Amino acid sequence: MALVLPDRRMVVGGGLALAACGPRHPGAANLTDVTLRGATYRGNPDSFFREAGQGGAPYHLTEAQFASGTLIAQAINARAIDIGGMSEIPPVFVADAPGNLVRIIAVLRSDVNNQVVLVPAGSKLSTVADLRGRRVGYVRATTSQYILLKLLDEARLSWGDITPVALSPQDGLAAFQQGALDAWVVYGVIVQQARAAGARVLTTGLGRLSGNYVVAASSEALADSGRRAAIADYLQRYRRVLAWINADDRRYADLLAKATGVPAQLYMQQFAERSARSTLLPVSQAAIASQQNVADAFFRAGVIPAKVDVRPLWDASFVSSLV
Repeated sequence: MALVLPDRRMVVGGGLALAACGPRHPGAANLTDVTLRGATYRGNPDSFFREAGQGGAPYHLTEAQFASGTLIAQAINARAIDIGGMSEIPPVFVADAPGNLVRIIAVLRSDVNNQVVLVPAGSKLSTVADLRGRRVGYVRATTSQYILLKLLDEARLSWGDITPVALSPQDGLAAFQQGALDAWVVYGVIVQQARAAGARVLTTGLGRLSGNYVVAASSEALADSGRRAAIADYLQRYRRVLAWINADDRRYADLLAKATGVPAQLYMQQFAERSARSTLLPVSQAAIASQQNVADAFFRAGVIPAKVDVRPLWDASFVSSLV
């Protein structure tokens, strides 16, 4: 069975006071001249506002598709977009960039069982310790790299005990298919595709990942009254989209199949094995602490050159939009 790789879904100016500053009902403002530039992945929940009955915003919403959260973070810093989703990992890598504009404004709690270590059909590897001396593919600056670090630590292995191979998901797919990797740390419905073609899951992100994905916005957009009001409205609509998606797995699987070309039954398998349904939550101290743990792990491993304080990345001024 040929594998089809869909684009991945599946990030301070306001400070960290949890008192809300954002408008609860931004639709009351005149936003007809406002354009909010959004980012999405092919098949991500925020691609389905119209299908979920959440179209017709009082502002103009544009959406550009990206292949990774890292690219979305870079696009925010390039002033190309105003808002987009990612895991909690990419903001760590831009936190100390000069003029960093990325601000995390909400947390998307979601599945971690679709983040796995795959081994090829017929592989004799049975534990993480068996990765010693093996070629292991991963995606740099993503949950993939973080899972790999956590697994190595659990098995009392170091980065130097394996041959880590940083690859894009597309290049990783080709390398895995060609037998150039002994294991591959990957995510999303491609896991189900690979399993259908004979691959086996060695372990998952359950207990290793927080399940925190994030919605990030540009600090410049947050400082603009019109775009700020549009962002508050966007978050409310996104939350309703997730409730609509969670209400009917088959409907969502069919939508995803149409958007990505991946059979609906593979999405249904992914849903059946998920650790949690997706929920949009306000910024919290627990989410900030989780990301700090991630940043500290990357620093200890020498992946980032200096210790990062993640707190300036977070903007808690939209709490009232998500309660």
